[in-house]
Amino acid sequence: MAAQTDRPLDQFEDFFPIMADKLGEEGLMQELCNGFQLLMDPALGLITFESLKRNAALMGLDGLGDDELRMMIREGDLSGDGALNEEEFYILMVRLSPELMDGPRRWLDDAFQQAFGFELGLDH
Repeated sequence: MAAQTDRPLDQFEDFFPIMADKLGEEGLMQELCNGFQLLMDPALGLITFESLKRNAALMGLDGLGDDELRMMIREGDLSGDGALNEEEFYILMVRLSPELMDGPRRWLDDAFQQAFGFELGLDH
């Protein structure tokens, strides 16, 4: 059995912060939008299990099994409708890469230090 770090989703998680750094905020949002468009069911405007399974290879996720794809949908489905809308998809992608928040945490900590003379301790 392959180690968990060899899973396609784990490789995406590791690559996502690098992609964010290279593309910047606007470029990252455009790429997320493109990813959503690739994975969604065009008739519904949502990412369903079926559309994710059909298009997973386009995102390098073709190594994931049905259970893992269903788990991705469940994990990101905040509304409970069994599919991902665009907002849920964006939130899921960011949740899968908590490193994306390291920079903003440091900026917020620095801002509090400058404004109020204390750190929030968010970068630890």
